[in-house]
Amino acid sequence: MPDNVNAIPEGYEGVTPYIICKNAEGAIEFYKKAFGAVELFRIGEPGMVGHAELKIGGAIIMLADEHPEMGALSPETIGGTPVTLMIYVEDVDTFTEKAVAEGLTVLKPVADQFYGDRSGYFKDPFGHQWSFATHIQDVSPDEMNQKAKEMYG
Repeated sequence: MPDNVNAIPEGYEGVTPYIICKNAEGAIEFYKKAFGAVELFRIGEPGMVGHAELKIGGAIIMLADEHPEMGALSPETIGGTPVTLMIYVEDVDTFTEKAVAEGLTVLKPVADQFYGDRSGYFKDPFGHQWSFATHIQDVSPDEMNQKAKEMYG
């Protein structure tokens, strides 16, 4: 990777996802082992996570157990998710190898992408989809558009 390329592009730290899990306690433990997440805090009754916050790399993720009465349902309950959570990491290969060893499922293997990232797509045991990437090359929007046309016609 060239010295002048930031592995985590400036400006990609602003959105804080709030994910719902059927087993938030299990998800927290999985994210700690697989992603190196740091638990910032947690509230709730014994056996129920009302709200928790984790830091994964430079990103904050909020999560809680399902609360059907509030419409807060997990991907397991609704049969999937239309959302992919995307996080830049310093070394996507090392990061995802560890996560897969802990139980993350590969949907699309890590590879160099035409838009300047080395990335892959994954699904965790709780139904959430993730993309992890390392930025390896700065590519202008015009270059991306041209490369996309070449790839997809």
